[in-house]
Amino acid sequence: MWPRFEEALSRYRELEGQLSDPAVIGDRARFTQVAKEHGSTAKLAKPYLEYQALAGEIAHAEQLAAESAFADPEMRSYAEEELAGLRRREQALRERLEDLLLIEPGEDYDSVILEIRAGTGGEEAALFAADLYRMYRRYAETQGWKVEGLDFNGTDHGGFKEVSLSVAGDGVYQQLRYESGGHRVQRVPETEQQGRIHTSAATVAVLPEPSEVQIDIRRDEVRRDTFRSGGPGGQHQNKTESGVRLVHLPTGVVAESRSERSQHKNEEVCWRMLRSRIYEQMQEKERAARAADRKSQVGSGDRSERIRTYNFPQNRVTDHRINLTLYKLDAVIAGELGELVHALQEHDKRLRLGQPVQG
Repeated sequence: MWPRFEEALSRYRELEGQLSDPAVIGDRARFTQVAKEHGSTAKLAKPYLEYQALAGEIAHAEQLAAESAFADPEMRSYAEEELAGLRRREQALRERLEDLLLIEPGEDYDSVILEIRAGTGGEEAALFAADLYRMYRRYAETQGWKVEGLDFNGTDHGGFKEVSLSVAGDGVYQQLRYESGGHRVQRVPETEQQGRIHTSAATVAVLPEPSEVQIDIRRDEVRRDTFRSGGPGGQHQNKTESGVRLVHLPTGVVAESRSERSQHKNEEVCWRMLRSRIYEQMQEKERAARAADRKSQVGSGDRSERIRTYNFPQNRVTDHRINLTLYKLDAVIAGELGELVHALQEHDKRLRLGQPVQG
């Protein structure tokens, strides 16, 4: 795994030089871009520098222990104790470096747009989409992330046909990236008189939220439409056309927002969603080129892939990608996603390091 860190360290030092270059300092846009890449590269380079320094300390402690072997027993005991502590630190730091390998170049995002859409199942699917929305919000709150509602299209019974939110914070993409895909629920709807279990579905998309520096969209290539936005179920129609729809003509990517009363605010939300969707499309091509066999990886983001089943009668949640079943759906749907997230991260890490995986 070290070549990846050697490359990062080399690039980090190169960028440090550029940040002190008068030509770069005088170009604000270029300086901002270099500074951002420098900060991103530092997340690999600095722990690796720490690891190198620790290796030097261990070598020195090993030499001291060897020299003390036939000398003062008290000195030898001290040297061996220090060496044991350094090796524990080395193991912990090595595990941290392995975790950093989960972050592909250019994928160190601290903000994502989470989109949830009801699938097959009518009103029950919309209610399930609302359950997923609350689940992710609660998990985000436990992580100390900032959550911002962007857009929603509600139903008369409290469900969501679709809902979008922004989640920002340290490690947000690395944890939520595995949630993209199809989610299935099996339960007895409240309206079911005979107690029959129904199956419904919803899809989740986790889109990195890039900065304007990372992606530049020409405004003359975007068509802007306005429409009247309504409340739950399309009722309570606004008399003004506050809803905004943006269409990126070269790619056909569409974003629309109706939740704000202000047309200006809805347009701001649209631009954020449009930027994320186009950026995700660009990143998808790069990921496909990097991965020889995408099906061997988790977190591919394929919306058509059924990734998880939530079975309420059995209090069971199953992640089909890693064959993990937990009998505590009540806790998971309440926002306790940590065990699932960590299992997916560990599975992905083993795949990337070429280690055997379970299941």
